[in-house]
Amino acid sequence: MGSWGTLGPALLSLAGVALGAGGSLFGQYMVSRVSSRQLEVQESAAHRAELKNVILKFLSIASQVEKAALTRPVAGTATDPVLDQLVDDLWLAQAEIDLAARSAPLRGATYRYAGRVAEAARGEIADASALRGAQVQFMDAAYDDLWPGQAIRSQRFPHAAVRRDGG
Repeated sequence: MGSWGTLGPALLSLAGVALGAGGSLFGQYMVSRVSSRQLEVQESAAHRAELKNVILKFLSIASQVEKAALTRPVAGTATDPVLDQLVDDLWLAQAEIDLAARSAPLRGATYRYAGRVAEAARGEIADASALRGAQVQFMDAAYDDLWPGQAIRSQRFPHAAVRRDGG
């Protein structure tokens, strides 16, 4: 009985130290998980901001090319250096999206839309409505890449779902 009297408090002290160490390790694990999640959220927000900027740049240039191409006189077959520069800028902006995009659908939709706008610049398309299908696909892909898994597109652009289904 005497041995339990001296061994008991030592064992209880050892158990307390083990529980304290286990609790400390568990706390560090939880802090590490939270920190990792916060880092993921910050990286995702930074990527979304970068992608949003290159998408807006691309849309701005595409709009300029479209406006210049569709408002020029039909009889003028001479090359327009300003329009040529805008088309070059359009392809550079398309390449920026290609580098920043997370998804292949956005890369493909951007390339197709840029191609259609370049066709308008070359005089192969004379009506802005011929560009809208590629533009809608681009916007759908952009929203899907910026906010994956969310139904933002169908809420804000119900016409996009109709066009996608061929309507």
